Amino acid sequence: MISLSPGAASEIKRLIQKENKPDVGLRIGVRAGGCSGMSYMLGFDTAHAEDQVEEHDGIKVLVDPQSAGYLAGIELDYVDGLQGKGFTFKNPNATRSCGCGESFSV
Repeated sequence: MISLSPGAASEIKRLIQKENKPDVGLRIGVRAGGCSGMSYMLGFDTAHAEDQVEEHDGIKVLVDPQSAGYLAGIELDYVDGLQGKGFTFKNPNATRSCGCGESFSV
């Protein structure tokens, strides 16, 4: 359902190690808001009973049922360049996204 680029996987592992929380997973979700209608959410969390849980390169990826349909096929990447650094989303379901890349519409 969700894929992680090698850069994203490396950065997520670094952050988990830095936080010293080896039992957490990466929660990816969406919520209403942002300039295009929906915005992405990222954070560390533990799995809830209703979550879809995938494992990528030793990283648990957690998605709640309400977000799953919006995130099917998404790729999470991490960029570190002259324009800045951070996580980016490549969402095949998005029909429009904002300039900052943090919100989208379907």
